[in-house]
Amino acid sequence: MPDTVVIEPRFCGPADSGNGGYTCGVVGSVLGGAAEVTLRRPPPLGRPITLVRAGDAVQATVDGELVAEAKPSTLDLDAPEAPSLEEAMEATKRFPWRENHLYPTCFVCGPKRRPGDGLCIYPGAVDGRLVAAAPLIPDPTLGDSEGRLRPEIAWAALDCPSWFGFQCFHPFDGVILLGRLAVRIDTLPSIGDRCISLGWSIGREGRKIHTAAALCSEDGVLLAMSRATWIVAK
Repeated sequence: MPDTVVIEPRFCGPADSGNGGYTCGVVGSVLGGAAEVTLRRPPPLGRPITLVRAGDAVQATVDGELVAEAKPSTLDLDAPEAPSLEEAMEATKRFPWRENHLYPTCFVCGPKRRPGDGLCIYPGAVDGRLVAAAPLIPDPTLGDSEGRLRPEIAWAALDCPSWFGFQCFHPFDGVILLGRLAVRIDTLPSIGDRCISLGWSIGREGRKIHTAAALCSEDGVLLAMSRATWIVAK
């Protein structure tokens, strides 16, 4: 270290910047365990980002300006029981941003993306519960050399679903951006595994909205989880 990475346009959130969860995963995965990443500015697409290890932390900079910083974290949340795959498939029909999405080309949840291009995770409210859920089946372009989902993709899959754990139950029409994401990965699913993504709300403090998400296997085993802080931009 230092090392250099580039956020390719495929992995955008807003059309002109990197998906927050994916970017956090690129930076946080350098630490090799549970980590918390704070985004300091929108991650640029297609430009070299320098990663520098500073003690037990990692800083990501572009032309000397800080984009993100990561530090080790412990993440011990009580995740709700995962819905069944059938419940998640039914819930995705209630995805609240299908027609009026704030970032329609988002790699994770943008309705203008297609399978094999985006993750196409569209969480909706699970019937009778304060949990949003959607199915996820990782495609081959997202795997590592051993056929498992790459860690930074798992981080991305734990980003947007957390927001819809809030949005599905607290309608919100403003502009939000991911400010901070902490992730713990227990097991990475294999490409082609049928997984369940779920999100839920933790609370709100002024312009900060706190949420969480989990990625589970088809039979409900917890694979990974996250805690997110979203910032109301306006």
